[in-house]
Amino acid sequence: MNTENTRRHGAETSLLGQAVAYRDTYAPELLFPIERQLKRDELGLSAEALPFVGEDLWNAYELSWLDSRGKPVVALGEFRVPASSPRLIESKSLKLYLNAFNQQRFADVEAVRQLIAQDLSAAAGALVGVRLSPLSEQPLRRFGYPQGVCLDTLDIDIDRYLPAPELLRAGGHEVEETLYSHLLKSNCLVTGQPDWGMLVVRYRGPAIEREGLLRYIVSFRSHNEFHEQCVERVFCDLLARCKPVRLAVWARYTRRGGLDINPFRATHVALAADEVMEVRQ
Repeated sequence: MNTENTRRHGAETSLLGQAVAYRDTYAPELLFPIERQLKRDELGLSAEALPFVGEDLWNAYELSWLDSRGKPVVALGEFRVPASSPRLIESKSLKLYLNAFNQQRFADVEAVRQLIAQDLSAAAGALVGVRLSPLSEQPLRRFGYPQGVCLDTLDIDIDRYLPAPELLRAGGHEVEETLYSHLLKSNCLVTGQPDWGMLVVRYRGPAIEREGLLRYIVSFRSHNEFHEQCVERVFCDLLARCKPVRLAVWARYTRRGGLDINPFRATHVALAADEVMEVRQ
């Protein structure tokens, strides 16, 4: 464990990276929020003048509770945390919190939804949207690929594995396009465990050099940072280096511990991520 990173980013008292006994009854105190501003200071971002709007979409696949007669209910969970919230929620703490519902009885699905929304909103410091879909209702998920150009087949040499924004270049005529790569890998800020994902860049502005963008994406390969922080770093680097008129950046990270995290940041409210999951999710 990187002790210095843990101390600096407020996770020194968290359960991340530690062996813990699972609780199986409601325990909201397990949620561990982390101040977003700690990392945003590194990027020169002010909470009062963020250059983006967006959200963090969490999908939960290990969610269950008991109905009023003691029969288990199994559901998918979807949580939408606004990027403007002052705090993000540590993923292992969220996993432990959700598993603490396993032996708790509830009158109906709405009672569970309201309780989770209340607790996540309190932890994040802003209203968190919560949707629960019991598997008895046969929910479906949409998998697909972005409507754009995949960069992964570019025939290039790469030798940078820590974030290198100087690799980003743009110029020439204005274009509107979507570029994406499945080669994103970063590491957990605290444990160093690998996080795998797809990164999507949708923009209008001077044409971004594709080789440089792919090299830049791969440069996160040895970088330690939470999912949300990586996406904000990419967004800020692209905005500063490539000067797009409009920009949206999002990542679809593969699940770990029954959760996947999908941060989305954009210059304009009207921009939106494709509502499809990456095949590895």
